[in-house]
Amino acid sequence: MEGVQLRHHNAEEAKEILDQLVGLYLEVYAGGGEFHSEDRYRRQLDLHMQRAGWELVTAKVDGSLVGYIYGFPLPPETRWWEGIHDPVPPGFTDEDGTRTFAISELMVHPAWRRRGIAAALHDELLAAQEERRATLLVRPENAAAQTAYRSWGWTKVTKLQPGWENAPTFDVLVRTPAYERELD
Repeated sequence: MEGVQLRHHNAEEAKEILDQLVGLYLEVYAGGGEFHSEDRYRRQLDLHMQRAGWELVTAKVDGSLVGYIYGFPLPPETRWWEGIHDPVPPGFTDEDGTRTFAISELMVHPAWRRRGIAAALHDELLAAQEERRATLLVRPENAAAQTAYRSWGWTKVTKLQPGWENAPTFDVLVRTPAYERELD
């Protein structure tokens, strides 16, 4: 990953590059329909950036944004699990603010894929988290992402369809820290 610079940002710092974040999102999801519209994504970012513990890691090459990942710890009264499909293990959706870190977005510009940037972003963000597990949602038909997440230690638990208008159904993936996986 020569020439790629990774940087952590809190919500205040991210506001300074908000247009760049939205621009990359629109390039990555070009042709994605209303669900991937600029307006919906700006609203999503605004809501997510207000979460306690929200964190962003960007990847830049020669000053240009080529990828990013962000997430936040799930609070006790989270809506993250709304729309989850049964069956799920007992207590699976119970949150206390320190149990689960949710990754909301991971994206790399199409011209910069297959260079290890997504894995570096993923590892950089999760290395800084203290929660007991992490979760994310991925489309079942996104074979490249599904393969990558499995290789990074993620496991599918169930499916979830958020209550947002035009929301697709996602696979729910979970990952525990490496030290806990080694104990199994």
